[in-house]
Amino acid sequence: MKFYQRFAYYMIGFVVGMGFLFFIFNAKDTRCNYMPNKRVLNDLSQKPFLYSDSASVILAQPWVDTIDIKNTLKFGDVDFSRSNVPYQKGKLYVVEGKTMQQQPLELKVVNYHNRAVLIDIIKIKP
Repeated sequence: MKFYQRFAYYMIGFVVGMGFLFFIFNAKDTRCNYMPNKRVLNDLSQKPFLYSDSASVILAQPWVDTIDIKNTLKFGDVDFSRSNVPYQKGKLYVVEGKTMQQQPLELKVVNYHNRAVLIDIIKIKP
């Protein structure tokens, strides 16, 4: 058997195997969160998310809304130098992100074992 025939058989098997794996892992909604930032954001987004009274007051202002909060919790950066601090039987995390108008903001979220609570939203001056 010549090299190009062996290579063709190999590629056919490779493509069929990759398609098979794609359908299996796509159906399971598998996530590979190896980096600490992604693990924290995934953990916060998987739990029921509540807003404190002070955060609700800030959300009523026109510069920020819940879409900005969700995007920050999905694509933001966790400031680990100020995070993972014990706070009222949970852990406080500081997440930095931007609004839809590219206004920098900072979220303070308390991560409990069964829920996540947004306690503060801070508008950062550019």
